[in-house]
Amino acid sequence: MAFIDELKLYLKAGRGGNGVVRWRHEKGRDLAGPGGGDGGRGGDVYVKAVRDLGVLARYRHVTEIAAGDGKDGMRDSMHGGSGKDAMVDLPLGSIIESKEMGRKVELLSEGEPVLVLHGGRGGFGNEHFKSSKNTTPREFTKGAVGESGYFNIELRLIADAGLVGLPNAGKSSLLNSLTRAKAKVASYQFTTLEPNLGEMYGFILADIPGLIEGAATGKGLGHKFLRHIERTKLLLHCISLEEDITESYKTVRRELNTYNKALGERAEIIVLTKSDSVDEKTLKRKLREAKELERTVLSASVLDDKSLKEFKEKLAGHLQALTGRDRI
Repeated sequence: MAFIDELKLYLKAGRGGNGVVRWRHEKGRDLAGPGGGDGGRGGDVYVKAVRDLGVLARYRHVTEIAAGDGKDGMRDSMHGGSGKDAMVDLPLGSIIESKEMGRKVELLSEGEPVLVLHGGRGGFGNEHFKSSKNTTPREFTKGAVGESGYFNIELRLIADAGLVGLPNAGKSSLLNSLTRAKAKVASYQFTTLEPNLGEMYGFILADIPGLIEGAATGKGLGHKFLRHIERTKLLLHCISLEEDITESYKTVRRELNTYNKALGERAEIIVLTKSDSVDEKTLKRKLREAKELERTVLSASVLDDKSLKEFKEKLAGHLQALTGRDRI
């Protein structure tokens, strides 16, 4: 099933039930006064964050999500039942916004329902209008319409570290080796068509589709996913040792800064990948070149267990220091 990270939904809270005109009947009396109950309140609409990136796919063919309407009032002063609330599950990190209604919610806490639309209040039955001067009221009111509107939903991943780089920089292979992820790997550009997540010692790593020059202005595939690195605490800038280190680094950095200058200030580690593809002399020369970029530099080969283990330990140490969390 295709990965969906943008969606537009029409959400509708329930209408309140109508109040009714009813009369009490008591033994020996034909009419003992008004007894029409109030209508029930319409159901509210809530959104809730869940740890499921694929949950938006269930709404791809949905045109409307509506809460239940309140029930009409009843005799003997009985109120109508309230409408059933609607709960919309969205991926953790989603932003739900209705510009027309001036409402915007960011879902950053898992499992906590957030109210986005109020149901309509129930109408009053004729008992509500009883007074000393109006002992047999025939007035009643209808239930109010619930709030409704179109909401744009945009997913922005929440990860501890985001793997960025040019296409074929080895990000997916590295993610698979560090975690239990099963990201697609192949020897052609744009293998990654959607973000992939994996867990390493309790830290969440995200593999972001490769960036090309001009990505921030709409070229290639990477621009669609740039927003997914905005919330990451650490950028793992993957550069293949088969590429020109400085030029590859500057290309991606330009795109990050063009998209969001704050990303230029994000904590960053340069990760030289595919170290098995060059000889020892070339590796040392490339490491010196990378260190001239004045960033922390690590190298890794997914084909060398010792190299990978050392890399994993060093990365875990950086993430512990950055997040204040212990590995698990």
